[in-house]
Amino acid sequence: MIRKMKDAELEKVSQIWLDSNLEAHDFIGKDFWFDNYSVVKKQFKTAEIYVYAEQEVRGFVGLQENYIAGIFVDKKYRNQGIGKRLLDFLKKNHQQLSLDVYDKNILAKQFYERNGFEFSIHSVEEKTGEKESWLVWKK
Repeated sequence: MIRKMKDAELEKVSQIWLDSNLEAHDFIGKDFWFDNYSVVKKQFKTAEIYVYAEQEVRGFVGLQENYIAGIFVDKKYRNQGIGKRLLDFLKKNHQQLSLDVYDKNILAKQFYERNGFEFSIHSVEEKTGEKESWLVWKK
């Protein structure tokens, strides 16, 4: 079931965010993610977060209007279609969605391409110095 995050789920969502970033972005130093953890956790309190939950939170998506801040799925629940369900949930309610993805995050790029996103702009992310792409989906 997909629904808005409850306050009591903040810890679980924050831990999924940290674990997923450490695993998917091994090309960025771990300190970057640990240093940003408390700031991101604080932002989650006021952000538009939708969770996929069955007894517990298994994944979530962060949204800022039409911009997807990220889709994250707990490692033990990956490859079960949860990320796609979260993305499809957003597609039902938006005419257009966009996001940024690191070029070295091949699995994420492939996931978004399979789900209809097209590459729009390439740039370098200032904080990490890593190349990233801006992807766009339109209904």
